[in-house]
Amino acid sequence: MNPEMDIIFINQLKLDTIIGIHDWEREKPQPIVLDIDIGCSIQLAAKSDQIEHCIDYFSVCERMKELAQCHQFQLVESFAEEASRIILDEFMAQWVRVKLNKPAAVNEANGVGVIIERHHHG
Repeated sequence: MNPEMDIIFINQLKLDTIIGIHDWEREKPQPIVLDIDIGCSIQLAAKSDQIEHCIDYFSVCERMKELAQCHQFQLVESFAEEASRIILDEFMAQWVRVKLNKPAAVNEANGVGVIIERHHHG
């Protein structure tokens, strides 16, 4: 990551989605929690004070809700990968880190999941 890159963050975005490999997991939506760090430059937005010059975190949250509602992934890895692709491609981020937590997956744990980082290539 570029040392001068700024980060927009979304913490503890709670969504319900069909996810998992077991039959019981696919019967009804279950909670997932996303932490998202988005690498970008906020300099133009800070100077202009205009939303069109930055990544709109509200729009990112709405897009993640749509992803959760419209797809039924088996693996948390697949959901995290698609979330990262959307943020890089649709929101023109330079870098993204997505942490996906399935809090109800293992009774003895507060959560299990995956953390991935991806860079924009191009």
